[in-house]
Amino acid sequence: MGRARYKRVVDALAAEIRSGELAPATRLPTHRQLARTHRLALATASRVYAELETMGLVVGEVGRGTFVRDQSYPRAIGVDQRPTADGAVDLSFSEPLVMGQSDLLRDALRKLASSGDLDAILHYSPYGGRAHERAIIARYLRNRHLRLTPAQVLIVNGAQHGLAVTLMALLKPGDVMAVDALTYPGIRILAQALRLELAPVPIAADGPDLDQLERLCRTRPVRAVYTMPTLHNPLSCVMSVAARRRLVAIARVHDFLIIEDEAYAYLIADAPAPIASVAPERTVYVSSLSKNVATGLRFGFLATAEPLIAPIERAIRATVWNTAGALTAIACGWIEDGTVARLEAEKRKDAAQRQIIARRALEGLRTITHPHSYLVWLVLADDQRADRVVAQLAQRGIALAPAEPFATTTHVPHAIRIALGSVGMPSLKAALSVVSDVVRADSS
Repeated sequence: MGRARYKRVVDALAAEIRSGELAPATRLPTHRQLARTHRLALATASRVYAELETMGLVVGEVGRGTFVRDQSYPRAIGVDQRPTADGAVDLSFSEPLVMGQSDLLRDALRKLASSGDLDAILHYSPYGGRAHERAIIARYLRNRHLRLTPAQVLIVNGAQHGLAVTLMALLKPGDVMAVDALTYPGIRILAQALRLELAPVPIAADGPDLDQLERLCRTRPVRAVYTMPTLHNPLSCVMSVAARRRLVAIARVHDFLIIEDEAYAYLIADAPAPIASVAPERTVYVSSLSKNVATGLRFGFLATAEPLIAPIERAIRATVWNTAGALTAIACGWIEDGTVARLEAEKRKDAAQRQIIARRALEGLRTITHPHSYLVWLVLADDQRADRVVAQLAQRGIALAPAEPFATTTHVPHAIRIALGSVGMPSLKAALSVVSDVVRADSS
């Protein structure tokens, strides 16, 4: 079949969807029916739907068919695009703040302005941070059961940058990285950009299904595993100590790297020791001050074995040369004077209070969460569609993230992630009441 004819089928269906002639949630013909109607080869019909899915116009569901996607909400809300509606209550993005943080920044800027070392932050610094700054991070990580030398620590521009330079430095295009079937969307974006193959692993109650991971490792050359063992995003699960040790054992047998993302770990005061404390020789521990302080403070850090430091330093040089001196000075000052510890304690209390509000508002609905998490995973009924529910809520002025950005499998569950920390308590309570009403009404 000529390319022009194939494109005409794609364009015709796209036009019908965009005009509303094909309404959201409409089930489209099967691949065979489409092929028969337009006299296409079956493979070409599949290609038509694949292109429409890439355009964000349809969604395919294993065992159910291909459906028209609702276009009234941003396709990757909470990941690539923020809601634009004026006055929208944004529960799609996790951005926890507590009272008084603006005043803390004003005080920090005044201290920085009056310090005697302003000249230093105007110059290039070593790629992974100055020695005394790396020492501050090493001391801070002792509270997370990590015993490190400053030489094992690198400072980066946020956890996402830490993940990026780790993947750039230690993996190569075509490498297989195992991830949870539902995972942090930022790792998907990086894998696509760096041409890594993601191999999804089903999720058990406390993290990845390690039996399935072992089976995967016996059939595929897994080079790395990306994991969020303490307060997983989006499911809020916490990997047990036994599971962490078993993951390390599997890694040693199959010789893969463990990339440990601990962005939310601060929310559990007595969290299990990081995987990096058990297998420092093959783990890259990545975290930041984005969630425990502020997302606008693009300050992160990673810790790993000294042999892995040099290639990651080169990746830092290739991406940003070095971290911002002023932000690093503020962040390190807050760590040293106890500000970070104080904010972490306040946010632990804040998250627990918000979970109580969520539990009351969403009672009777199926939710997956943790008493100390800022996230709630709301599972919809079998006959409900996440894009439809999200669109209905957007019309009511509430922005939520559907499951699609988090899914690494072909099948995308109909579920919604609710971020509890980005709005005030009264707004949260009112918004969750609307969420509850809309979800219940949609299922009736």
